[in-house]
Amino acid sequence: MHATLPLLIDTDFPAIKRRELETLQVNLGYLCNQQCLHCHVNAGPNRKELMDEVTVKAVLDYLEQSTATTLDLTGGAPELNPLFREMVKQARNLGYKVIDRCNLTVLFEPNQEDLAAFLAENQVEITASLPCYLEENVDAQRGKGVFSASIDGLRRLNKLGYAQTNSGLVLNLVYNPQGASLPPAQCDLQKDYRKFLHDSYDIEFNNLFTITNMPIKRFGSTLVSKGEFDSYMDLLKQSSLAENIEGVMCRSLISIDWQGYVYDCDFNQMLGLSMPDKSKALHITELAKQGLEGNSIAVADHCYACTAGQGSSCGGALVS
Repeated sequence: MHATLPLLIDTDFPAIKRRELETLQVNLGYLCNQQCLHCHVNAGPNRKELMDEVTVKAVLDYLEQSTATTLDLTGGAPELNPLFREMVKQARNLGYKVIDRCNLTVLFEPNQEDLAAFLAENQVEITASLPCYLEENVDAQRGKGVFSASIDGLRRLNKLGYAQTNSGLVLNLVYNPQGASLPPAQCDLQKDYRKFLHDSYDIEFNNLFTITNMPIKRFGSTLVSKGEFDSYMDLLKQSSLAENIEGVMCRSLISIDWQGYVYDCDFNQMLGLSMPDKSKALHITELAKQGLEGNSIAVADHCYACTAGQGSSCGGALVS
């Protein structure tokens, strides 16, 4: 795999600083039942990295003393960590909003048959990957049969009340482009998704998030192999809008890796790009001693993916 950090580190991306912390995004490990082409984590079925019980406790301890109101769980497939459910229950009992970044097919993995019901019972907000509403495109990007299983997963979630009026159960979908291009307008694409999924499969959802592919890890390496890395970076830079910088997610979010180390965002975590002025990554157990608000954020050229076009974050486009 081609390393892309050396191609990104020399940057002219503007300096940005933190605001008050709102979201603690936690990577529970790189184990996943899928192996997607656009994955910036390089997750897959053969990965062994999983957050352990000591680190889970440290994350929850920090969450209680921080200003964060949301615990955002990601992976890999975060649900494949055996500690996932206990972490969800503890966070919900403490009154925090919990987001599960779910690939939908995990709902049908062995020993996960009751996962959808567990998520509904604990009122977990689901942000589910569905990079297109057409079967051939999804299967090309994520593997044969993934689209069909994803549709079955969405039906199961709808049946449990997700995206149904007055249920309080939120179901968001995520779109990623097929290759080295920017997502289309989120608002327009959401209308297309909503009509197609309703008319074809009687499926409902709350919001569609469009997310720009990051030129790192598996996707970045593929760009290098195809000779498309430089042209993709040119596209990101030429499409960057200064007004998007105000809304980038790293201003109010920190990312915790499976070992408990802290980064400015999930993408910096994957690059091993520590917070500025730190000789090494800070551990979650040390974070309580550190002030965050007003601190500088580590930037490199991949940050242009968050400011290109309509902007991109874990919550979708930054501007309508």
